[in-house]
Amino acid sequence: MRYGTFDDEHREYVITNPKTPVKWINYIGTLEFGGIVDHTGGGIVCKGDPALNRITKYIPQNPASDFKGETLYLRLHNHPGYKVFSPFFVPTLDAYDKYECHVGLSYQRIVSEFYGIRTQVTIFVPLGAHVVVRDIQITNISPVPKMLDVIPVVEYSHFDALKQLTNADWVPQTMTVDAVSDRFGHVIHRQYAFMKKNTAINYFTSNYTVDSWETDRKLFLGDNEYGTWKDPQALHKVRLSNHQARRGDNISALLHCLGTLQPGETRRIVTQLGQAQNIDAALDSIMRFRNPSNVDQAFDALHSFWDGYLATLQAQTPDAAFNSMVNVHNPRQCHTTVNWSRDLSLYQLGFGGRGMGFRDSSQDIMGAMAHMPDVCLALLQKLLSVQKADGSAMHQFYASTMEANEGDSREKPGHRFYGDDHLWVVLAVCAYLKETGTFDLLDQEIPYYEKGVPLDQRPRGTVLDHLERALAFTKAQRGRHGLPLLGFADWNDTVNLPGKAESLFVANQYALALREIIALMEHLGRNDRCAQYQADYEEMREAINIHAWDGDWYVRYFEEDGTPLGSSTNEHGKIYVNSQSWAVLSGVAPEERAHKAMDSVQRLLNTRFGIKLSWPGFHSFDPSKGGITTYPPGAKENGGVFLHTNPWCMIAETMLGRGDQAFQYYQQINPATRNDAIDQYECEPYSYPQNILGNEHPQFGLARNSWLSGTASWTYQAATQYILGVRPTYKGLLIDPCIPRAWKDYTVRRQFRGCQYVVTVHNPKGVCKGVRTVVVDGAALEGNVVPVFQDGATHTVEVTLEA
Repeated sequence: MRYGTFDDEHREYVITNPKTPVKWINYIGTLEFGGIVDHTGGGIVCKGDPALNRITKYIPQNPASDFKGETLYLRLHNHPGYKVFSPFFVPTLDAYDKYECHVGLSYQRIVSEFYGIRTQVTIFVPLGAHVVVRDIQITNISPVPKMLDVIPVVEYSHFDALKQLTNADWVPQTMTVDAVSDRFGHVIHRQYAFMKKNTAINYFTSNYTVDSWETDRKLFLGDNEYGTWKDPQALHKVRLSNHQARRGDNISALLHCLGTLQPGETRRIVTQLGQAQNIDAALDSIMRFRNPSNVDQAFDALHSFWDGYLATLQAQTPDAAFNSMVNVHNPRQCHTTVNWSRDLSLYQLGFGGRGMGFRDSSQDIMGAMAHMPDVCLALLQKLLSVQKADGSAMHQFYASTMEANEGDSREKPGHRFYGDDHLWVVLAVCAYLKETGTFDLLDQEIPYYEKGVPLDQRPRGTVLDHLERALAFTKAQRGRHGLPLLGFADWNDTVNLPGKAESLFVANQYALALREIIALMEHLGRNDRCAQYQADYEEMREAINIHAWDGDWYVRYFEEDGTPLGSSTNEHGKIYVNSQSWAVLSGVAPEERAHKAMDSVQRLLNTRFGIKLSWPGFHSFDPSKGGITTYPPGAKENGGVFLHTNPWCMIAETMLGRGDQAFQYYQQINPATRNDAIDQYECEPYSYPQNILGNEHPQFGLARNSWLSGTASWTYQAATQYILGVRPTYKGLLIDPCIPRAWKDYTVRRQFRGCQYVVTVHNPKGVCKGVRTVVVDGAALEGNVVPVFQDGATHTVEVTLEA
């Protein structure tokens, strides 16, 4: 069934049925301050590190009907008692007359109608602020007066999220809340963990007179906490207790008595949940956002930010679902992955502090480079600073402290590196240079990472030196076939082969990184380095084609003794998708093998919900293969549809000129195409998930792990740079479309190095690929690279295709 609709005009997805298959979420703010809001108003809020500075308690494993982090109650005076309900549907579960959750760009707006009361709540983090604003507007839409109270509620987490989750004994002993009044008589709840009270406090307040308040969950729920969030007993009393919690489960509940609302009358309350060093430090922000006009201005500023962000690239094609994703939801998701990497999620390890992934963030940057190059540059510099002097990289780091570690490779002797991490940053730096043309970055000195050594005492190297050391590390770490060592793992974390196993993914990734560095050296006029890197590329290309071709596809790994994995000789895991797509991306596969390998992908790995990572799945645990065998067949890496790999196949198909196949792969995983029948899929139709259960699993088609996935970056790159074919290069914009034959015309507006390019592609003969003519500002262009202009103007580009 359908749970909502796309509203492209307002750049929203509107949920109209709150009983979605799983919680559907949105992100507000940034990693600096922000978090998640679900479609029934629950929220996770953190400042900086989601594991070590969590503000609200949100337990994803609890039923969807439960209170999670934050909610809003209304109570109608129904003499002699009260009718208590939540306009967010959860947790009271009352029957609603209307429910809409507008999933917007960094905001959530919930509109509902219950018992003759219309409630509109807009939830967002103002740009640059450290506060979540909830703008609550209550309207009496009935024909009779209504006496009404409004009670927003927050439940706090201990700042150490994992300690809170595991119920560490000392957590409740340290939690406390004070209630203070400012000089205007407004209540501010000041919550803190005792040992941190001198460094940070959380605060909750509103712009409306507070009749009474509560800070202890036990007292709010009542009956020694055998009361429930569905019907808190405290809300059936005239006033709350005004108790200041000195331990236990801390909440903030503020009772606002609105009095009588006449028919058509609206009241507005603005709440703020924030963090500051102390109340005095927060007062300027508190006073600013108590003024509704300032809230309106802040919301308008948020809109303006997204106007500029999305204007970087807009496309109009014959396909509405493609347009929705490319113009709004996919670049929005890329913004989120750059900010949070994999660190704050309903599915990932945010409680344990996964931090920022080196490989994850390197790829995320590539999808957002055109939209926010300055933010991407800052993250690139952080990534380079956790690369080691030998050229390898730490696997993850914490943005708040820049402490880094080697991930799970710490657990296995002899595998203290991932084979792929360091190579991703080569691709990311080259993508930045193509987008911006800022080549002086290559001369910037950045330290190498040495744990325990002060920053100013660490060895340093230029950015170019970092890139060259990354390539040198892989060149030095090779096995019996001359192919790069796997290390603990490559991109596929779950295949952990012992000893000096070799990875064909890393081999092709290394080859692609060499091609990128060759192109960069050519642009810089460094012909001496070009020759050496070209020789390295040819050596790797030869090794792959001599040793890894299996007859119809490329193998995926070699174990230390030379046994292949991903071969027709294997019982399980005969074929892996990444060996095929990356052999094309890297240019390693000769044309015949490239077509045959990708045909094998279509024949053996493709499903109606996307391309599987491998086939057939392993059926029992095999410690010699690693984590892949801990999943049942069809789940995650063991033959699941791991979406991250699908755009690599899209790109490979465009490189082979097969636009219909590339677009089919695109649409198979486009969540917008699931909107009319989503119960099997379950996840949000406006965000790419990480994985879908494959056809070896009885729940084939079920998606999980939405939002924080490298799928976002790579699908955006595949759609914009390879299907639409507008791709930045060192010399200008390359126009190289590969589209479905049915598309006759489309337009792309692309901002690039200070100018606007309006690219219109005509396909009169219904071909997939082949640029016949390019006309720029009325003049024919030789070739298909539109040059960089310096005038800041708008330039028209007319392109005609012909095979």
